[in-house]
Amino acid sequence: MERRDFLKTSCQVCLLGAAGMLMPAWMGCSPAKYSVYKTAVNEGRVEVPVSVFAQSPTQFVRPTGWYYDIAVSKQPDGSYQALLLQCTHQENQLNVSGDGYSCSLHGSRFDKNGRVLHGPAEQPLQRYRTSVDNNNVIIQIS
Repeated sequence: MERRDFLKTSCQVCLLGAAGMLMPAWMGCSPAKYSVYKTAVNEGRVEVPVSVFAQSPTQFVRPTGWYYDIAVSKQPDGSYQALLLQCTHQENQLNVSGDGYSCSLHGSRFDKNGRVLHGPAEQPLQRYRTSVDNNNVIIQIS
């Protein structure tokens, strides 16, 4: 085996080994540690059956093709609130944390209504307009 081939093969083996050792850590950093209702976007809106809220007043929705989830919460008055789980500081995916959401990148925290509890984020989470039609929660995303 020539020296060049030996070095190339050795480097590939080292990289594969390092990736294998880091994989459990990467999987632990996965943004979604909750069940996600996946659905398509149709004419700038997403529909979620009201029945999914029977299990929990907050559901997490991921529109097809999106990286970020939307937290949809049934409010005491029967309306629904939809928050994009994207940090307003540097657009990192947020994690569910206690009674709100947190950013693992720089430590920003938001309450369940999207208000900033701890920076560096200064802006609240993006809200989407919601309505109910034919037993579906409609989220206007555009």
